[in-house]
Amino acid sequence: MKESSARKQGAASPCAACKLLRRRCAEDCIFAPYFPAEEPHKFASVHKVFGASNVNKMLQELPEHQRGDAVSSMVYEANARVRDPVYGCVGAISSLQQQIDALQTQLALAQAEVVHMRMRHYSSSPDCASPSTRGRRSHNHHPKSSFNIDDSFWP
Repeated sequence: MKESSARKQGAASPCAACKLLRRRCAEDCIFAPYFPAEEPHKFASVHKVFGASNVNKMLQELPEHQRGDAVSSMVYEANARVRDPVYGCVGAISSLQQQIDALQTQLALAQAEVVHMRMRHYSSSPDCASPSTRGRRSHNHHPKSSFNIDDSFWP
């Protein structure tokens, strides 16, 4: 709120939007609270993608308590559109989803390998050699259904 009191006294520079648009920044400027003079890149990218008139309309249609979040979303989308003009945020989301899919596949393979190694260890264990021991073991010992990272493979 310092910013608005300084603006009323005329000491502060215009907001980033008014500076870029080369207009006088009024006391009730809708852009000033969200596009401070110290962050001109925020409004520049939003203006390039959405246009000042559209941003103004969107902000006026929203209740004041939602405008900050809307500006954050617009800045994020605008930056994504500058980096990837065709897909924007959707391209970033798609890339992250592909990474998740690949990591889930790697995790499933690693878990299968752990199960395979444990089964090899279990079947090669000396107390599993005789049928009587095998029978006793199956009644007294329940194999784990989930594995923790800190479980050891070897006794």
